[in-house]
Amino acid sequence: MKKHEISEIIENIKSGTEEILVEKELTNLLKKKEKLVVKAGFDPSTAHMHLGHLVILNKLKAFQDYGHKIVFLVGNFTGMIGDPTCKETTRKMLSEKEVQRNAAFYNKQVFNILDPKKTIIKYNADWLKSLNLGDLLGLLSTHSVARMLEREDFKKRYKNKQKISIHEFIYPLLQGYDSVHLKSDIEIGGTDQKFNLLVGRELQKKYGQDPQIVITMPLLEGTDGKNKMSKSLNNSINMSDSPEDVFGKVMSISDELMWKYYHLVLCKSKYELTSLKLSNNTGKQIKFLKMRLAHSITEILHGKEKANMEEKKFDLIFKNRKIPNEIKTIEIKTNRIFAKLSWVIKESMICESQSIATRLIKQNAVKINNEKITDPNHEIKINSKILLQVGKRKFLKIKIKN
Repeated sequence: MKKHEISEIIENIKSGTEEILVEKELTNLLKKKEKLVVKAGFDPSTAHMHLGHLVILNKLKAFQDYGHKIVFLVGNFTGMIGDPTCKETTRKMLSEKEVQRNAAFYNKQVFNILDPKKTIIKYNADWLKSLNLGDLLGLLSTHSVARMLEREDFKKRYKNKQKISIHEFIYPLLQGYDSVHLKSDIEIGGTDQKFNLLVGRELQKKYGQDPQIVITMPLLEGTDGKNKMSKSLNNSINMSDSPEDVFGKVMSISDELMWKYYHLVLCKSKYELTSLKLSNNTGKQIKFLKMRLAHSITEILHGKEKANMEEKKFDLIFKNRKIPNEIKTIEIKTNRIFAKLSWVIKESMICESQSIATRLIKQNAVKINNEKITDPNHEIKINSKILLQVGKRKFLKIKIKN
């Protein structure tokens, strides 16, 4: 490969990344090997991947477009332990059945971005489960407790005399061993994964392999604009969300955060970002640019037709202040005389729990038949029909029956 071709690849790969450890080694690898093994691991702790994961998938896709070997690694063994990164308490261990059920949803979401014909899917239980006690002791002997306590989250918990379970120390070693088993040349992860990724690099040296290049990607804030996107924080835009939810959630992010989504989710270069910002020099273009962002992300996940439909629907509700023409009707059955509103919202699948529904009601986000309801204990008569509105964009016609 010619020098100018390598420098062009490096420049494109660097776009949007936080850090490449070590960039010089990456240049040498590209000169030496035609096809690099590029891996990223995802623990199926939930069934949903979100736009934060998509940022990493985009970087895998960049390598895939250059003809490299892409390994999408499902942590169906490490997922049972749970990654302790950024956790202040020990995570609850998941059962094998829970992890397998979650992992089953990953393939469809991943192939919104990656080419299924050119992507190798691996499951780390295939080799981690077969490690015997001798293998495990050998793996544990490669790192000291002092090294593990260099991790900020472990250091903080140790200082505060909070519990750190032994299996949490093992997690980074198991993740690192994945790199040894796969003989990976490059591993990609979020900045919060840097310690784990470097453990993989160290282990490869100890097992007589060339150390992998580590590429870290910035963390994407969720819809709250403050915290890392996470299902548990209820601020995520999931790749499995409905077109309506994807479009509406993207429209709800702050104007400032919008640029980061353009950069990391849509892979716009810094030059393209500058052009977009200049087009908004009067501030009047902001809604158009956010609509364009919402449309593009919805199109990636659900196709152009659904994206067009959601844009029209959004315009109808927000610009014209009208109720959509087509509203889904559902039936909810109960043996009570009255149904509590928070229970009705939960049963309608608009949110996952009554506590979230109660919070929405208290936040003045709920209307029944166009009337705002602020009492969480509000009751609805059985055998009645209502138009339920939650937030600005969720409408349902509900029949409540015995």
